Amino acid sequence: MTRPDPALAHGWCALTALHGRIEAHIERALQAEHELSVREFSVLDVLSEQHDGDGGHFRMNQLADAVVLSQSATTRLVTRLEDRGLLARYLCPTDRRGIYTNVTPAGLDLLAQARPTNDTALAEALTTAETRPELAPLVATVRAMSRQASS
Repeated sequence: MTRPDPALAHGWCALTALHGRIEAHIERALQAEHELSVREFSVLDVLSEQHDGDGGHFRMNQLADAVVLSQSATTRLVTRLEDRGLLARYLCPTDRRGIYTNVTPAGLDLLAQARPTNDTALAEALTTAETRPELAPLVATVRAMSRQASS
């Protein structure tokens, strides 16, 4: 039996390898410098972008989608960050069933301190991955997307 498209599987393996390498490198840096996990950083980062306009606040299910976690894992993560004083939850003023989460001033301070660490670790991980022939095309794509987004 022949495989229909082994290149597709190889591409997927390369993509997951790149993601795993980047995430592990950033995780080590954030933990060492700020006692934050990558997921905690992501939650703080996403919630820091909230605004008062239409759709400006995330419900827990929207936050879960944004940080690519299950709703229960997101709730546990938010609870841990809330226990550390980095997040605060409140009821939606127009729908008492909805619960929103805001980043506290302490959370915003930690996020501001952690962003340069995250950015440096990301750049380092990409530079290292770029030396691997199977990952270099993916790194080039990530860099091109970054340039396009900042244009």
